Amino acid sequence: MFTYNKLDIVFQALAHQTRRMILDIIKTNPGCSVGELSAYFDVSRIAIMNHLSVLEKAGLITSEKQGRVRHLYINIAPLQMIYERWTDEYSSYFASQITDIKKSAEQTHKKKGK
Repeated sequence: MFTYNKLDIVFQALAHQTRRMILDIIKTNPGCSVGELSAYFDVSRIAIMNHLSVLEKAGLITSEKQGRVRHLYINIAPLQMIYERWTDEYSSYFASQITDIKKSAEQTHKKKGK
């Protein structure tokens, strides 16, 4: 189980929009290099490295160095542990049902709007 200190670190890491975008990019492109990741942003490579450091300290990413290149991977374990902390075995079932109802209502609304 997470301690509150560990939870704080994860939530602080997720609080910044750029770090959430970094996680999305790494999730989509597992094993991408820091250079490849940096190309998505209009900030210095040092700024990206600082964001990566925060994400690594929170346990949200891991890196593997091959020569001079660092390959980045997402680690969903902290997110899964947070999810499991506040949900139970029935929550995901009902959440997906509600999401399906929402999507259906939105599609119906779009069809009536045309």
